[in-house]
Amino acid sequence: MSDTKQQPGGAVDPRLLEILVCPVTKGPLRYDREKGELVSDRAGLAYPIRDGIPIMLPDEARKLAG
Repeated sequence: MSDTKQQPGGAVDPRLLEILVCPVTKGPLRYDREKGELVSDRAGLAYPIRDGIPIMLPDEARKLAG
């Protein structure tokens, strides 16, 4: 049995994270490794990562509280 904890959204290529921007604001994204999401603080949205693939659709994003 393995002791390594799988990331919720799967591993994401760091090079991909460097070039992705929020599709709504065109601003920067913050990678939340714990939740497996890419967060746009400006838009107040968190885009899910599924099987290592960021789902960059505003309709799929979770609205941030606040």
